[in-house]
Amino acid sequence: MAKEEKSGKKQRKPKRRGKLYVRYQVKGGELVRTNSSCPKCGPGNTMAKHQSRKTCGKCGYTEFSRKE
Repeated sequence: MAKEEKSGKKQRKPKRRGKLYVRYQVKGGELVRTNSSCPKCGPGNTMAKHQSRKTCGKCGYTEFSRKE
């Protein structure tokens, strides 16, 4: 038996993008960041929120949250 030939291009999954409008808020006509900034890199870099920690994507600094 011969192999079946595939026709057409491979379908790609759509890219999963982060929620941009959750990360920022407008208060009093100014843009305010909701995520905390990295203490090592400075105010220009925000830290990503995970389930049990916050991490900086640039330097790798990590803050773990405590269970209460």
